[in-house]
Amino acid sequence: MQITSAYLYALLFALPALAASAEHGRATDRPLELILLRDNEGICNVLTLRDTQKVRGLQAGSVHTNRLQTHAQPQSGEERVSLVSYDERALWAAAQAECSNTVIPEHAGQVLQQDALTAPHATYSDSFGGSAPPLQIEPLIQSGDSSNRVDLVFFADGYTADEHAKFIADALRLAEDVSYNQTFNTVKPLLNFWAAFTPSKESGIGVGGKPKDTAFGLYRDGTELRGVYYSKPKVARAACLSLGDACDYPILLGNDPLYGGLGGEFTVITPSPANGPLVLRHELGHSVINVGEEYDGGFAYFGVDAAQNLSTPVPWAHWLTPSVTDNADQVVRSERAVMPLQNYAWTMLNASTPWATTFNASGRYARHLVRFSLSGLPAAADLSVRLDGEDLGWAPRKDIGVDRWHYDVHRDDGLKDGLHEVSFTLKNKEREGIAQMCSVEILEFGDESQFNATPGHYSMYPTFSLKNETTYRPTNEDCLMRQVTTPNFCSVCVEGLWLSLLRRVDLIDELNTACTPRRGSPKVNLTANLALVPLAQFRAGAGDSDVAPQESYAIRWTKDGVPLHHFTNQTRLAINGEDTGAVYAVDVTFATEEVHVDKEGLLTAHRDIVLSKIC
Repeated sequence: MQITSAYLYALLFALPALAASAEHGRATDRPLELILLRDNEGICNVLTLRDTQKVRGLQAGSVHTNRLQTHAQPQSGEERVSLVSYDERALWAAAQAECSNTVIPEHAGQVLQQDALTAPHATYSDSFGGSAPPLQIEPLIQSGDSSNRVDLVFFADGYTADEHAKFIADALRLAEDVSYNQTFNTVKPLLNFWAAFTPSKESGIGVGGKPKDTAFGLYRDGTELRGVYYSKPKVARAACLSLGDACDYPILLGNDPLYGGLGGEFTVITPSPANGPLVLRHELGHSVINVGEEYDGGFAYFGVDAAQNLSTPVPWAHWLTPSVTDNADQVVRSERAVMPLQNYAWTMLNASTPWATTFNASGRYARHLVRFSLSGLPAAADLSVRLDGEDLGWAPRKDIGVDRWHYDVHRDDGLKDGLHEVSFTLKNKEREGIAQMCSVEILEFGDESQFNATPGHYSMYPTFSLKNETTYRPTNEDCLMRQVTTPNFCSVCVEGLWLSLLRRVDLIDELNTACTPRRGSPKVNLTANLALVPLAQFRAGAGDSDVAPQESYAIRWTKDGVPLHHFTNQTRLAINGEDTGAVYAVDVTFATEEVHVDKEGLLTAHRDIVLSKIC
């Protein structure tokens, strides 16, 4: 079996990790990560095999899998698959199960190769063959060593050498915005933020599907303020991989003042003052929490905030109003709503002809909402929005300028049975060529007894997909995964955020022990100093009003399984005159009101101190 040069090149980056491998296991306590690119027909290309930081709960021989869509081109259908295991053979076996072509190398063993003999011959691409660009790394917000943190890195695109200071300012503003408000504030001690600067030859990002000469080739597919794509995925992958543990979630920051972004393998955003932080939070929600959409008209509804039907257990039963325990019968209802219209028109408006569309209503709902998004319209005098000829009184968000924004018009009366029309009339001819009606939808709701719109109420709220299929979300409008203009996650997503981050972060940063012999005695003196991730009482500024009020650490020390009550909740253990056969241990439990259910014990940590090994 031949392995092409690109594959061998990828393996060069894994040699330090592979050097410690044994036939059936690995000597190091760090696992291996195998990264694949998989197309929509199952054809895979190996990107790299490398040493990586721990994944908590990963058992010997098991494989942890994570998937992220790639968006190098619109609708590419390609995904990045990350496989993590302590066992290299298990990694290759899992990779082969993912792929329709052969990916198992010769050194993975004859048995595994036999399983793949009927697959097409391996085709290894040069996707990892790109060189990392020169990177000037600067810390933005630091909480700990990257080996035990989740690291988010802003990579510069469309910033020239003269715009280095602007890039740092943009990246810092975005990092502070998402980590100092409620979105990522409580989990900030689990995160590091970095800025990685590469000068671009041209300033800004491309439009009309044509990238500029920039570090990662960001561009808009058309002129609409929507997705921003990247044309140099090889360079972006090499840049992130070159940083090792310090790049878990790469963020490509395009130098453009207006709305735009993308989720998946790379989070792509712009520093738009109005929209940049909002888009960043939303796209990181997809990547970090691993959830789909909550808004109507999407195509991917999955994760902790999505229920596929009403007949299976509710994923957020413990957050329902009132909450439902595992032992109780779940009596849940669908909040009564329907969506008679959704249109992502992305149409340029002109002053000669209004843009209008019609829809049918049943006349059986008590309230309705007109939801739309616009760009290129900075003044109320520029546009008239009407429903059945009635002016809805639209006014732009203050200081939005020509950027895109989302608007809601709530109406406390029902729509009559029959045909209705919504129209957008451009009144300012000078706005032609820039004024755009991006999207419009109509939602109808039952009365207060049928649809609870109260903020903080958790139930089963219907969400309508692009194919008009129904799934369910936890809240009405409480989550930024539903409405990008909402500043916070709902409680279900916040809980998912904690659990996702704590899968990569151990609550114990360090346990330093010292063993000193006692003069004239076979016994020893033991000291142990525990350093925890700075949460709860160990947060910087603990007691400040912006810290989550209900969280705590519980620390329990034991000797040979017997509790040492004197040292409860202490970070230092000091024992004099101990026998070297003793085994001490420390158990740490973190509690927060933002996590109600922790089935995998991710809010706990344990260490043993075996005196015979350290003394």
